[in-house]
Amino acid sequence: MDGSSLQEFDPPLKVRVARTLDDLQKISVVRALVYMNEQDCPYDEEFDGNDFAGATHLILEVGSEPVGCLRIRWFSGFAKLERVCVRKHHRSTRAAVTMIKFAFEHMRRKGYTRCLAHIQAQLEDYWARHGLIRRENRKEFVFSDRAYVEVEADLSPHPMAVTIDSEPLVVDRPEGDWDRPGPLDMSTSRGVSPAQFEREQQRGIQKKLSCNDVETA
Repeated sequence: MDGSSLQEFDPPLKVRVARTLDDLQKISVVRALVYMNEQDCPYDEEFDGNDFAGATHLILEVGSEPVGCLRIRWFSGFAKLERVCVRKHHRSTRAAVTMIKFAFEHMRRKGYTRCLAHIQAQLEDYWARHGLIRRENRKEFVFSDRAYVEVEADLSPHPMAVTIDSEPLVVDRPEGDWDRPGPLDMSTSRGVSPAQFEREQQRGIQKKLSCNDVETA
């Protein structure tokens, strides 16, 4: 699923999971341009301590140029969509929608069926068109000098969701890239190392001796 794109652009707009320090630097630049420069958001409020704690970032690029990003944080029972932003020259495209759809699919693959977001109150109609509906009996609230409301989306269960019963190496694959072999898949061709094989043999012998001791006691 890693790498959804809008082909009408040349080069096409592409959204993918951020994996490297360079990816996170690109994301920081986009967020600084949009939130700090355009919306006067203070640095400590934009970079709030949640970028590395249980979060997945998506990055939108034209070629190698970053033009958008979003963040997903994971909680028990729901995922939270955050920091959705696109640089102003690409806002007339379907760039944001492409990222949101990718994010929903990513959540579903991880087994999540509920998505929460805090959106600026004046954008409620926009988000409703994309499946994020205002939560009932929840009041408008304020942070970073703007009014926000809570919205949520119900996501259908994914038939190929990663679960506790998925194959071990599927669970070990890179985030969002569960459908193709990863680095640890490649390592299986080496088999068990000689040192580990010898340890396993010794453990088997010791276990057998222990069982015999119990049987003859």
